[in-house]
Amino acid sequence: MTEQLADAALIVARLMMGSLFIVGGLRHFWALGPIAGAMTARGVPQAKAVLIAGSIYQVALGITLALGLFVPYSALGLIVFTATATIMLVNFWDKAEPERSALFGVFMSNIAIAGGLLGLVAIA
Repeated sequence: MTEQLADAALIVARLMMGSLFIVGGLRHFWALGPIAGAMTARGVPQAKAVLIAGSIYQVALGITLALGLFVPYSALGLIVFTATATIMLVNFWDKAEPERSALFGVFMSNIAIAGGLLGLVAIA
């Protein structure tokens, strides 16, 4: 692979990963009630405030990642965010089928996303 192609692939990867978090975080603001309700049901205190703060964090780090700013720190911060959100909300182990399988898919996707972010840390 040429250096130019590698550089272009890295830019596209950062844009794709950053966009995932930007769009995801912004979408939370259109569903604050239902998402905060789910978080409250999982025992998260002050769920609406936590959701708003987490969404702002998610969008801000998504923007910096997409722009190529502070890439290793942005990616590490998003790994922490993804792990925290997964632990708080993707409790497939407590569910019966078919919900268990659906949540397990989300869990595995989050692991893959964290892996992609870790790759961005490694090459930054």
